[in-house]
Amino acid sequence: MQQPEIIPHLFRTEFRKITAVLCKRFGMENVNIAEDIASETFLSALETWPYKGLPENPTAWLYTVAKNKAKNMLARNEVFHNKITPFVQAERPEGQEPEIDLSPENIADSQLQMLFAICLPSIPPEAQIGLALRILCGFGIDEIATAFLSNKETINKRLYRAKEKLRTEKVAMEFPPESEVAGRLQPVLTTLYLLFNEGYYSESSDEVLRNDLCLEAMRLTQMLVAYPPTNLPDVNALLALMCFHASRFDARRNNNGEMVLYHNQDESLWNQELISKGVWHLRKASTGDKLSKYHFEASIAYWHTIKEDTAEKWENILQLFNQLLMMEYSPIAALNRTYALSKVRGNEAAIMEAEKLQLNNNQYYFTLLGELYKSIDPQKALENLQQALKLAKTQADKQLIQERIDYLASH
Repeated sequence: MQQPEIIPHLFRTEFRKITAVLCKRFGMENVNIAEDIASETFLSALETWPYKGLPENPTAWLYTVAKNKAKNMLARNEVFHNKITPFVQAERPEGQEPEIDLSPENIADSQLQMLFAICLPSIPPEAQIGLALRILCGFGIDEIATAFLSNKETINKRLYRAKEKLRTEKVAMEFPPESEVAGRLQPVLTTLYLLFNEGYYSESSDEVLRNDLCLEAMRLTQMLVAYPPTNLPDVNALLALMCFHASRFDARRNNNGEMVLYHNQDESLWNQELISKGVWHLRKASTGDKLSKYHFEASIAYWHTIKEDTAEKWENILQLFNQLLMMEYSPIAALNRTYALSKVRGNEAAIMEAEKLQLNNNQYYFTLLGELYKSIDPQKALENLQQALKLAKTQADKQLIQERIDYLASH
């Protein structure tokens, strides 16, 4: 990797590690100070490396600078003198330098503990995702704003309020007792699920960013699987779901960046390694005695890794949607179920079910109705697609819908 590329790469991979370790050392109430030290560390690299050349081990260089900056701040900053230093000194023999532990083990523990800390029920889900993106994924404010189709001011306010909540509630960075892991885990899994969806179903036009969001969600979920107390069936089910969806990344867009619908995708572009990994984790998920929504969604996604249309495939998908909706109703899941219903019982039955949903502000509702009406009433199909076009937000979606309208109009 060339010098201009290495600092952005290391920022993405190391900023989160440094920040998590410093938060663990100084407390979540000082998350801003931890971020400042991490940012100043990279600023030092930007100021030094272009003139002195890359150090032999850039990561070790960053860790050393971060440690020194943390120690210097401990020595000079009044906040640390008054609030943190007494606690730090109480933990070590007199005169001994404060240790900033950037070992791989402590980095991994710190990131997982941070994940549990930021997933407070009192923090809104979008703020939890924002904190995860900023602190645990190394995303800049601009990138987070793009991901949420928002602006920097809104994101900064959202993160500020979330950090204030962490400070005022004195949230500790620690693993919950094993007896509490299952209960504390659910908001963590929800945050990771929403983070992945933010990338997979994002309306941002930044394709690289969309994929990065998904990959970061997978990385954090993989960390939960690697930690024995959280290597639980629903965690494995969530990771399986992510693997199955991510396996089709390369096939979802053509060379012009246009969206490719599932039935038109080039199966040779599907990532078989990720599919195999998903199957492995889905099997691991089946070892428990409880089912979660992630089990059903992962199983549905598994059947979509089999491209061939068979009665068995769509019957299984339909039954899985039925079970998913009984466990946790969602209008979007109900909408997706109607497509499976059309494959099993025909378009007319699916139209009846779909129109009961009345999702009049959802472009996918009208897109699906357009597809279902195509062979029954082309005029109604056209009307639904035109309504979908009005609701579409991205250029890629608009182009795809327009192509369908043009096809219908010419046949």
